[in-house]
Amino acid sequence: LAASMTLDMGNTDKLSSFRQELDRMGIKLLPPDVNRSSWDFAVESGPDGKAAIRYALAAIRNVGGKAMRDLVAERAANGPFRGLFDLAQRLDGKVLNKRMLESLAAAGAFDQFVANRAQVMAAADLVLRHASAAASERGSGQASLFGGKGEFVQPPSLPAATEWGPLDRLAKEFEAIGFYLSAHPLDAYGKTLARLGVTAFADLREQMRIKRSTRFTLAGIVAGKQERTSARGNRFAFVQMSDQSGLYEATMFSEVLSSSRELLVAGNALLVTADAQLQGDDLRLTVQSVRALDQAAATAAAGLMIFLRDPAPLKGLDGILKRDAKGRGTISLLLELPDREVEMKLPGGFQITPQVRAALKALPGIVDVRET
Repeated sequence: LAASMTLDMGNTDKLSSFRQELDRMGIKLLPPDVNRSSWDFAVESGPDGKAAIRYALAAIRNVGGKAMRDLVAERAANGPFRGLFDLAQRLDGKVLNKRMLESLAAAGAFDQFVANRAQVMAAADLVLRHASAAASERGSGQASLFGGKGEFVQPPSLPAATEWGPLDRLAKEFEAIGFYLSAHPLDAYGKTLARLGVTAFADLREQMRIKRSTRFTLAGIVAGKQERTSARGNRFAFVQMSDQSGLYEATMFSEVLSSSRELLVAGNALLVTADAQLQGDDLRLTVQSVRALDQAAATAAAGLMIFLRDPAPLKGLDGILKRDAKGRGTISLLLELPDREVEMKLPGGFQITPQVRAALKALPGIVDVRET
């Protein structure tokens, strides 16, 4: 499998299919890492001791195969990189460029050094200046910035940067890798997808056989769109979408396309009703209706349990819940006291979206937020 993925590393659709096959077989696909990945896909022992495949550095977009071979060769010759600036100092300045650093950061290849990927992005120019200074001093033989072994005495500090939210982090990861690797944006919707009657794309064939139905509700993140004009002059589109089970394509004809065109933006989460038809081995989807998934989720009868130990977060919690219109969701507070737990259900209904859940979880003093 690792050899096949290396052979197709330039084809993200193929890599996404391999990723689905790995999931089916229970084999982990480990994220890219400048200290663990090879330039190609390689087999290693995972955290659980079982064989796993480590993502190839050269399969990340905009990094270059030769540059990643040079990076791996330097690591093999002189040991693991100790941080961003150590990497910058040791690599040839001609190897590094801003686009490469940003793609590696977005893909998570520097996570072991700095977990805040936005901070690494913000530091790209500083890292490149560091690499340039190192190359200049190596060339001149000066030692003002280096110790006896050519090491910087004191690397610069990284600039401050606000960490990306979970959905932004995944969107940038998608741009760098070509599919969602560490998680999927639909994961944030939790049990809401089941409440909305969503069928995973990978389960469609089996569900068509069991239910003897051809109309299904699917959810997905828009990955791309190509509009065309039919022989009769009508517009239609092929829309590429992604759910947790993989990438799929659906056709939208003129009426549906005209009413939903503004929703068909890359990164948008959609809920679609589609007719499925088997044509030989191919599964064709024709969309009948489209809704923004956030809008559909806000009206689903979801519930949240918010755990807290003191009243400090209540003001912030109140502000978040009053920010949006009312919905059908229910929210309960569970106060953990030294001798007992007290549960209180808030009156009324609320719009419960992934953004609301994330904002609640980020409040200082909130112990946990769980879907009920």
